[in-house]
Amino acid sequence: MTSTILAEWASSVTVADLSEDVRHAAARHLLDGVGNTVAAQRLGYGRPGWTVADALGGPPEARPLTGTRGLSAPAAAFATGVMLHALDFDDTHAGALVHATAVSLPAAFAVGQQVSASGADVLTAATLGLETACRLGEVSPHGFHARGVHATAAVGPLTAALVTGHLSKFNTETLVNALGIAGSSSSGLLEFLDTDADTKALHPGSASMNGVLAARLAAAGATGPSSVLEGRRGIYAALTDRPTNFAALTEGLGTRWEATRIGIKPYPSCQLMHVTLDAVTKALGDSAARASDVADIEVFVHPDSSPFVCGPNTGVASPRSTYDGKFDLPWSVAALLHDGAITVSTYTDDSIARDDVLVTARKVRVTNLPSEVPAAAASGRAVLTLTDGRVLDASVGGSQGSAGFPLSDDRLLEKFLGNCGNDSRAAELADRILGLVDETDLTAILDLAAAIAPAP
Repeated sequence: MTSTILAEWASSVTVADLSEDVRHAAARHLLDGVGNTVAAQRLGYGRPGWTVADALGGPPEARPLTGTRGLSAPAAAFATGVMLHALDFDDTHAGALVHATAVSLPAAFAVGQQVSASGADVLTAATLGLETACRLGEVSPHGFHARGVHATAAVGPLTAALVTGHLSKFNTETLVNALGIAGSSSSGLLEFLDTDADTKALHPGSASMNGVLAARLAAAGATGPSSVLEGRRGIYAALTDRPTNFAALTEGLGTRWEATRIGIKPYPSCQLMHVTLDAVTKALGDSAARASDVADIEVFVHPDSSPFVCGPNTGVASPRSTYDGKFDLPWSVAALLHDGAITVSTYTDDSIARDDVLVTARKVRVTNLPSEVPAAAASGRAVLTLTDGRVLDASVGGSQGSAGFPLSDDRLLEKFLGNCGNDSRAAELADRILGLVDETDLTAILDLAAAIAPAP
């Protein structure tokens, strides 16, 4: 069974087995994850999840990121997972279409504190989590989404269970049971797309918490099916609507690292619209064209992307909520034309209510652009016709921040510092995260994050 192969691998890997480029890639994603969590806390996002986690309390095993009070490890993982994903600014693996850090970091940090793990152990566990989430998603690219299931929420419990099992030094049998139990928590409906709800932001928190709980249940003697993945009632048979390739989970395990191919977002919105935003930016170039100069906008979008970012409300009415705006491609294109950039401030209550942006959004026409590659890795094109008759036409081969066009270390640091409100302590926090392998524990990182964005 593939879960046994996965468990055997996760049980044996040490930090010495990670090459320098793999360690660096993992540290970059932890840096991005911490920065997104700090930004959410600083700006007041994700508060319901935080409030519930704090009320759950429990034995003081771990502090959530930006927290000062110890909670049970499952509660701490829940709080961190919700906050990390609250802005939808966290990383995405294009082939898997999963937010890998959002279901790896919460368990690694929470359980790492619980078992008094070293920085090297936490980095190793987080790296295994990143790799696992990506490979689980790649078994059926876009398969979960095609069934109406959030892939991150589907693979997240297994990822968090594996991270927990590694840090807890489970043997293979116990870890297989943990994965089997975690699979029964795989879920995450995409129904929010048709409403003004932000339930998607909660999914990584629930997935992380359920993964930690699954591992604890396995340690207590509960059993789970070893066929949780490829079984006729396993998560892919039940929750996906595309072909499966289980070789994607095991081939090159430990030698080929998908963790080095996870994209880091430059925009706090759904990954599936990023390539279009890049194409519009490129089309504008140095034309000095303003939103009022644009008569017509045609954007070419992967057919798998359209249902998620070009739904029936998009381009017709203003976003129904700030979260809804992050999945509204026509409105986001219009906001880019009006503001010259897409930032965290783009998606606020005041911003999404702008009538002038809606007028421009109604000029956006969406045309499908079929492609053999997954939607998040596809190319994009935008054609802007100006009122003076000029036509601005540009194509891009992929989105900024993706594996093919990665953000530089400097650009990532700029994003992190911005997420921290350019606080004077943010540079030290970045240094400590990037040097996690040499840290004795997580205390300094947790203290700095809490100082920069203290919890309410």
